Amino acid sequence: MSVEIELHDERILIDGEWVDADERTDVLHPYDGDKVGSVPVASTEQAEAAVQAAHRAVEASDLSAYQRYELLYRTAELLEEEAEAMARLMTAEQGKPITESRGEVDRAIQTLRLSGEEAKRMFGEYVPMDAQKGFARTHAFTQREPLGVVAAITPFNFPLNLMVHKVAPALAAGNAVVGKPASNTPLVSIKLFQYLDQAATELDAPDGLVNVVTGKGSTIGDVFLDSDEVEAISFTGSTGVGKYIANNSGMKELTLELGGNDPTIVWDDADIDSAAAQVVGGACSNAGQVCNSVERVIVHDSIEEELVDAMVEHTEALTFGDPFDEETSISALIDDGAAEKVKRIFEETVEAGATVECGGEYDGRHFEPTVLSGVTPEMPAASEEVFGPLVPVISVSDFEEALEEANNTEYGLEAGIFTQDIDRAKRAADRIDAGGVNVNTVSGFRADHMPYGGFKDSGMGKEGIKYALDHFSREKLVGFHSGKNA
Repeated sequence: MSVEIELHDERILIDGEWVDADERTDVLHPYDGDKVGSVPVASTEQAEAAVQAAHRAVEASDLSAYQRYELLYRTAELLEEEAEAMARLMTAEQGKPITESRGEVDRAIQTLRLSGEEAKRMFGEYVPMDAQKGFARTHAFTQREPLGVVAAITPFNFPLNLMVHKVAPALAAGNAVVGKPASNTPLVSIKLFQYLDQAATELDAPDGLVNVVTGKGSTIGDVFLDSDEVEAISFTGSTGVGKYIANNSGMKELTLELGGNDPTIVWDDADIDSAAAQVVGGACSNAGQVCNSVERVIVHDSIEEELVDAMVEHTEALTFGDPFDEETSISALIDDGAAEKVKRIFEETVEAGATVECGGEYDGRHFEPTVLSGVTPEMPAASEEVFGPLVPVISVSDFEEALEEANNTEYGLEAGIFTQDIDRAKRAADRIDAGGVNVNTVSGFRADHMPYGGFKDSGMGKEGIKYALDHFSREKLVGFHSGKNA
């Protein structure tokens, strides 16, 4: 690496103790392959112990809503004190530019604080029983209660904020948690759990309220699926694994945030330069390794050439290089497998007739941001989830065709449309089959408190603090009826 990073040889947290395992695995820097640290490969028995510890903790916990708020606010304080160090560790293990890592750390701090506030808002409601004949003297209300143990499984691309999006609302609702971060980016998650553990200790919370295990997804994931004590699983990752979880989870509460092939429509009344800048940013952020990244640009044929020229200008302004360089805007893909997939999709799309407007050079995990024109719906860059810095442009002649093409995918996570016509924007919002439709910005837009989650093969359930908290709690009706002396 171009900068000195202290090696992080970490342990896992089970029942209030930081422990090792018989086997360990190295964590490598994607840009140059240098070692960043190592983590345990947890055994089946250790994963089961973490679940049992969480079950005992939630049974023993009597933390009030205010104390759960304090837990999350204190964790945010600890993270904020180490924000720069956490950002540098994230860049070391994940490879995203340091400027993007700082942004993710800041978002995680906000997500923790927003979750802490939401702990105070687990409102029930009064149910007017006299609306039905014969219940004039009956009173009822609802209250929300925690589920129990929540298992949180996260991917490599946003290793800190996505873990916070699962763990913080789960704790806000009164649950215990077991986190399982991606094997190639576990270090920032472990640091997060160190802060959570410290905050929980300061509050005298039961051991086991927060646990984190690292290792093989198949080993730990199957423990989560098989355990009767795990009441909910929140998973972000591939659609294939998400379907496996859905098919084997029994009666568990599931939140599945899966793949995407997200469209952004640019129409002939849009601000073309602004749209081009946002499209390129939305397609190339984190080297395109974002589930709601701009995967397909659908443009009216009358402005295709102008839009492509503007996209090329903004793409060529991106700086590729060492992610620790403050001027770098795009860096290496996470691993060799990811790079090979992007290369295959690129080569097959060009062989099928697409034109390379800029970029297209690659070496190992380094892939230049690339704009492709002349793309048709059946080409791989349009039909597959690329998860890399390719920006395919599909030309259409009318708006109905644009809407049909936006829906021409098994996914349905997010979509964007650039237009100044409110009726056209409303048609897009009504017709595009996705969990979110963003007007005058790209599919990649996300605020951390908004409901976020897709349709079709993009998953089920919603993230976003209030909405996740609903998934991690259950509603109980309490009714008061007339006593014997009434």
